[in-house]
Amino acid sequence: MTDARFEDGGESALRLMAQDADSLEIISALVQDAVFPAAEMKWRAKARDFAILLNRFRWEDKDNAEARKRPYERVQTVLVISDVVRVFSQGVDRSDPEMILSLLSLAWEPGEDGTGRITLTLAGDGAIALDVECLNLSLQDVTRPYIAPSGKAPDHPD
Repeated sequence: MTDARFEDGGESALRLMAQDADSLEIISALVQDAVFPAAEMKWRAKARDFAILLNRFRWEDKDNAEARKRPYERVQTVLVISDVVRVFSQGVDRSDPEMILSLLSLAWEPGEDGTGRITLTLAGDGAIALDVECLNLSLQDVTRPYIAPSGKAPDHPD
């Protein structure tokens, strides 16, 4: 039997929580440029949660992919925002479940006594705003990574 080597350690799926603004910034960076069909978002009013199944670009693996000259990857991830009391949207055609949306960022606007609003900014001037009783969300990869169909890393020209 030999000792384990660093190279033997495999990457594991992300499983993160955010309960403050700093943690939300980290999750926002990880979901930047995630894409999803409109049908993959759901607000369960009685359960007070809002969930989206995202196809997330693996930003945490970008440098490794470039160094090893291998394709970029995406992974399916579930983003769940808890303690949601209201949901608003702008620029989202909910009548077209096949419409592909692209998530650019998550932002937190604190309110009184721990309440606030989480805003999901979408490409094309769309946005989803969630009024919440507190900042409480989770991000969990639910599939193995797969080769990014475009073969490219997302790019935002200046």
